[in-house]
Amino acid sequence: MKKIRIVVVDDSAFSRRSITRMLEGLDSVEVVGYATNGEEGIQKVILLKPDLVTLDLEMPKMDGFTLLRILMTRFSLPVIVISALSGADKVFRALELGALDFVAKPSSSASIDLLSIKDDLQKKVLQVLALKPGGYVRSSLGITPPENRTVQSLQMGKAGIGIHHAIDLVAIGTSTGGPPALQQIFSTFEQKYPFAIVVSQHMPAGFTKAFADRLNRSSLFDVKEAEDGDLVLPGRALIAPGGRNMIFEVCGGQVTARIVAPSESDRYVPSVDVMLQSCAGIYCKRVAAVILTGMGNDGSKGVRVIKEHGGCVIAESEETAVVYGMPREAVATGVVDHCIPLDQVVSTIIQQGGFT
Repeated sequence: MKKIRIVVVDDSAFSRRSITRMLEGLDSVEVVGYATNGEEGIQKVILLKPDLVTLDLEMPKMDGFTLLRILMTRFSLPVIVISALSGADKVFRALELGALDFVAKPSSSASIDLLSIKDDLQKKVLQVLALKPGGYVRSSLGITPPENRTVQSLQMGKAGIGIHHAIDLVAIGTSTGGPPALQQIFSTFEQKYPFAIVVSQHMPAGFTKAFADRLNRSSLFDVKEAEDGDLVLPGRALIAPGGRNMIFEVCGGQVTARIVAPSESDRYVPSVDVMLQSCAGIYCKRVAAVILTGMGNDGSKGVRVIKEHGGCVIAESEETAVVYGMPREAVATGVVDHCIPLDQVVSTIIQQGGFT
C-alpha cells in the first residue's frame, strides 16, 4: 500500500520531533520533511509534494492561517491542525478556511502530555485514505450576519410538546468536516423557525462551547453548548458537549436534555446513534434526522430507529461531503428519504416541515 507522505509544520523543535515519532508509528505513513514556519512550509510542499500537512497555527514570519489559505487555493492539500485548547476559536477559523480536522494539543509541553494525542492524531491521519480527490476543499461559506436578516417571532410551546408542525425537531449528526458544514447550515436559515435543533458533532471536551458560541454569532437560532437540564425549545439549538452524550426525556410535558457519560461501547463521542435513538420515541414522525459528512458509521443505527417511529431522514450526498462515510452508511440502511448536497439541506428541512 502506498504510504501517506506528510510534512510537519511547527515552530517548536520538541513538537516536531514528537509529532514525527507518533506519525512514523504507522506503517502507512512517511514523514518526508518538516518546516518551522509558513514560508518554509510552502517551500517544502513544492519540493516534497506531500499528501498531507500537519499545521501549527501560531508561528513566526508566516503564520498557519496564511499558509493554510495558500495550501487550499494553490495545492489543494488536506491539512490537520494541531493546536492548543486555548486556541479553540482559531481552530474553527482554520476549519472554515479548509483544514480537514484538528487535534487538541495539551497545554503542557511535557513529553508524556504531548504523547496523549497519539491515538487521535494517528486515527485522523488515516482518514486521509478515505478522502476522494479534492473532497476536503470547501468554497467560501458566504455567511450573512444575522443582524441583516429579520427575526420573526415564534409561538413558543412547552419544549415541542403539543406544537402541531410536521417537524418539531431537527437532529443533526456529523464528524470530520462537520464544523464548516454546520456553520453553513446555521447561517443559511433566513428566520428563526418554530422547531428545535440538536447536534452531536464528534469533538473532544473543551471545544464545543467555543464552537457553539461561533455558530450563535452567525445564526438566528439561539445556539448554545447543551447543559444538563436544558429545555429543548423552538428556536433553540443545543450542541452536545465534547466527550459526553446528549439524550432526552419528558418531564411535566417538557422535553429536557440530559448530558451523560458515554458507555464503553460508544466508539464515537458525542454519539449520534445515542442522540437519535433517544429523541425518536419522543418526537416520532415530527423529527428530521440529518447525517452530514464524517468518517465511520455513527448514526446508521439511529436513523433506523427514527424511521421506525415515522420520522424523516436526510443524508448529505457524496458530491459535497468532505468524508462520505457516515452519510454512506446511513444511505446503506435504505431508510434515507433525501440524499442531497449540503446547500440543499436547509431548504429540504423547511419544505419537509411545511414552513414554505
